[in-house]
Amino acid sequence: MPVGDAPDVFSGVEHRVPDALADRLRDIALVDHHVHGAFNKPVDRAGFEASINEGSTDPVPDFMTMFDSPLGLAIRRWCAPVLGLQAHAPADDYWARRSELGPDELTAAMLTRAGVARWVVDTGFKGDLLTTTDQLAELSGRPTSEILRLERLTEDLLEAGTDPDDFPAAFRSALQGAVNSSDIVGTKTIAAYRTNFDIDWSRPTDVAVVEHARSLAAQGSDLRVDSPVLIAFGVHEAADHGLPVQVHVGFGDRDLDLNRTDPLLLLPLLRTMTPVPVLLLHCYPFHRQAGYLAQAFDHVNFDVGLAINYLGARSIGLVAEALDTAPFAKQLYSSDAFGPPELHLLGAVLWRRAMGLVLGEWVRGGDCGEQDAIAIVEMIGAHNAARVYAL
Repeated sequence: MPVGDAPDVFSGVEHRVPDALADRLRDIALVDHHVHGAFNKPVDRAGFEASINEGSTDPVPDFMTMFDSPLGLAIRRWCAPVLGLQAHAPADDYWARRSELGPDELTAAMLTRAGVARWVVDTGFKGDLLTTTDQLAELSGRPTSEILRLERLTEDLLEAGTDPDDFPAAFRSALQGAVNSSDIVGTKTIAAYRTNFDIDWSRPTDVAVVEHARSLAAQGSDLRVDSPVLIAFGVHEAADHGLPVQVHVGFGDRDLDLNRTDPLLLLPLLRTMTPVPVLLLHCYPFHRQAGYLAQAFDHVNFDVGLAINYLGARSIGLVAEALDTAPFAKQLYSSDAFGPPELHLLGAVLWRRAMGLVLGEWVRGGDCGEQDAIAIVEMIGAHNAARVYAL
């Protein structure tokens, strides 16, 4: 089925964004520094709607549709034209049109219009519905790099039969392999989901690590790391090997305790770890705390990626608040798209639009020169990620 072009991100607000800034935002090739695969198999409407509801793992109730949400509105506004529909097409029309495309055709249509130069992919969530990094690169026509999830590495080593007594050495060897790999550019911890941040972040001894590895291995198959000792060990080892460390912060599925994922609880870790780049991901509603940490610690950076999609039109305010405190060299762009390829496109569209409107107001008010605004866009959109990950 023929598809259309992505709409102009400044449609309806052209007068609010200076011309040179708008042009740069339209053409900048972004580095999406935290993203996942897209669906590689068809999903039904119930599955699609569930996948655009970040917090809940339950089916969408009969009395509502996720198209009636900030994200649902944004999909119908910005993704409908890619399918050859008018902006704001009704949900039923959008779904009928979408269903005419196969997964690869749909992914290619969305991703090639995102204006992304490189995808930095978290491959830690194993799912048979998601594209691999090679598939993502092929369908988008853009290269990928990988992020190694630390908890997944622990689970894989022990599930593969690593003797718990040998686990610390095996983990370090695997990290050294990551250092030597041209594909892996960083690591990630999901401590927010497995423990929370209010734990003892001091470096554990190998004796303690072996003890906790033995307890975990005794659980059998389908291991799940929820030991603060093993999580702290992984983060400190990744830092010692010089690998950037991504940290999921804030907004996410309901199986995390949001009140205990405030990044200020990471202060004991940030003060004592080997100072490699730390990337605080998503951060909403703690983005101002993340901005404080980014200006207080030379090795801390952050993004507001996931929340931009889920806030939809209100993401303009989020992007403005993310610029409150931190130096512009400490913030990165991400979509955190997972599953529907609409999210890979939408993150880029909403970020470009929000940056244009926020910085455009600064320029029009005389608070920022237009070339300064363009430089801020280039830093956050691409240059910071290239530096942090040595791309």
